[in-house]
Amino acid sequence: MKRGALAMVLHSHMPYVEGFGTWPFGEEWLWEAVATVYLPLLDVLHGQPVTLGLTPVLCDQLETLTGEPGERFTSFLREIRAPIHDEDARGLEDGNEPGLAAEVRRAAGDYTSADERFSELGGDLLTAFKNLPGIELWTSAATHAVLPLVATEPGRQLQIGAGVASHERRLGGWSGGFWLPECAYEAGLERELAELGTRCFCVDQTNAQGLGSLDQLEPVATEAGPVAVPIDWQTVELVWGPSGYPAHATYRNYHGRTIHDLKPWNNGGEPYDHEAALDLAREHAAAFVDHVAARLDAYRDERGRDGLVCCALDTELIGHWWYEGPAFLAEVLGRCESSGIELVTLPAALDTIEPVTGRELEPSSWGKDKDLSTWDSPKVAELAFAARSAELKTLAAAAKGQGTLERAARELLALQSSDWAFITTHELAADYPQQRVDGHLAALEAALRGDADPALRNLAPELDVSPLTAP
Repeated sequence: MKRGALAMVLHSHMPYVEGFGTWPFGEEWLWEAVATVYLPLLDVLHGQPVTLGLTPVLCDQLETLTGEPGERFTSFLREIRAPIHDEDARGLEDGNEPGLAAEVRRAAGDYTSADERFSELGGDLLTAFKNLPGIELWTSAATHAVLPLVATEPGRQLQIGAGVASHERRLGGWSGGFWLPECAYEAGLERELAELGTRCFCVDQTNAQGLGSLDQLEPVATEAGPVAVPIDWQTVELVWGPSGYPAHATYRNYHGRTIHDLKPWNNGGEPYDHEAALDLAREHAAAFVDHVAARLDAYRDERGRDGLVCCALDTELIGHWWYEGPAFLAEVLGRCESSGIELVTLPAALDTIEPVTGRELEPSSWGKDKDLSTWDSPKVAELAFAARSAELKTLAAAAKGQGTLERAARELLALQSSDWAFITTHELAADYPQQRVDGHLAALEAALRGDADPALRNLAPELDVSPLTAP
């Protein structure tokens, strides 16, 4: 029995950390994501109709892996991850913890496998994603800026236009799917998206429509043209809620760590049992598919047509934060057909599912309280004001033809990243965000004086600054 459709949307993003610090904050975040998330997902997603968002700033970094940064990545795997697994395993054995030691040695194989797969690809992870059959690739704003907080229309055009152009150049075309950073939406934003060819984007309307509302299963046509696809938070929170699947006692504990930050315990405080955790991931996948089926059945019973459940997740959750996530996802993708659920990509789903019209979208995000407070509050006021001030200064300099505009624009893009405020709000990386903002501010000031090289490592390498100079 056909029940309706499920769209799994994976949003892949990392802040621009390549070349900006190492441990504990810096480019090792990227290396860990490549090893534990992006490389393993190649097998999980092969041939599956999944929507995979790749932010331009992530692609800026992945593009460098065929060069010297790729050598640093393999050195990280061979000269850092391998020795510390061995050292901590020996320490646990000496401490009469053979079970924990065995788990550390098993987990070391994750990095060996990543090294082998990376070498097979010649470091070209972007081409590997591009060549995956079945998936739909989405783009986003250049550096994951919260677009409603960008101060000016030229600033938003710079972010959106650079993101689209980067995607088309690297990945050979674009079907019109655009990820709104942090799902941050305000009325009218769809008009700017439409000007550059956006066909659809995701929104979080949980507060507007209510958790569990069947309205969440209906795409919404905007007057400007792009279709807004609500994410179904009742489904998302099964994975990404405080009591979601990853919190189960059997799964690997992300926070309980050895002296070198390895993770041999489960959430229940016992030695981690990998096989038991994989069995549980399959059980949770079955429960997830049953939940989706029930949502679609309820929608069809009430409204007499197919509904669309959109489950959007940060890709980095799958494998990094939730170690068993790849096994869960693979099982979900494999179970849909036998459960009568059509697994679809966006915007392909919109070819068969008619969006509703005349429904107003409310300003929202998928952050705390579904508003913009994570990125615009007293706690992060200094960061927010710095980005807005820098934007206005850059526009003023562009109008006067002053400075090295290409470099100033790249520093502005770096400042506008949503990551610095997010990390600060959640106190995840000490003063690293402030250091990064201070550094980019100083470099932007130098660029406005004309005292800077146009390039900023590989950030937005073919940036078009015309939005800043248009009359």
